[in-house]
Amino acid sequence: MNIKTVVILTFAVLALPGHAQVVGPDCGSLANAYGPFDYTNPDHFRNKLPIVEYEHFDAGVESLQGHARHRDWLALDIDYTLRAFPNHHRALYAMSRYYLTRQSHGRAPMRYTAQCYFERAMAMNPADGIVRMIYGLYLFKAGDLEGAEARFSEAVKRSPEDPEVHYNLGLVLAKNKRWDEAREHAKRAYELGHPMRGLRNMLKRAGEWE
Repeated sequence: MNIKTVVILTFAVLALPGHAQVVGPDCGSLANAYGPFDYTNPDHFRNKLPIVEYEHFDAGVESLQGHARHRDWLALDIDYTLRAFPNHHRALYAMSRYYLTRQSHGRAPMRYTAQCYFERAMAMNPADGIVRMIYGLYLFKAGDLEGAEARFSEAVKRSPEDPEVHYNLGLVLAKNKRWDEAREHAKRAYELGHPMRGLRNMLKRAGEWE
């Protein structure tokens, strides 16, 4: 799956560089000793991200196995990465998988809930459509189809040329048997070059693919 990589709660505020943005009573502030930095900002990505990823988000952390030098700190490493870069796409996806799988097997919880990490990411950069897509994937896998549809719809509005967001919105619409809308987003995803044929096959089986 290509991760290049819930409406914002009323108490969420826009993230402005240099300010201590309070996300909410349970989700803390974006203020951090290092950062916070915007994952979509080219300067931050080039000059700040390598420092954080070297210390806290290597391939072992991303695969939920733990850092090569301190494997027992998995939850702490993901949390640190998401406090330094609240909208770090790959770390958000790792966090969501952690909450859906590893924590259910008794792993230690992180500082915030999964929902809080996503709220913090959306507050960091409200225009970042990929954050909403990853949030939608989390909700979809958690069985919240209504919430997933809302997040994917927000993602499409912010990233209308990204095939992944159209594909995922099409999937949840097909799950809800909203065939016309699902077909519309499926066709757009394929026009934009999405390689997976699962959505098209789902529509074909339902007799809803032209």
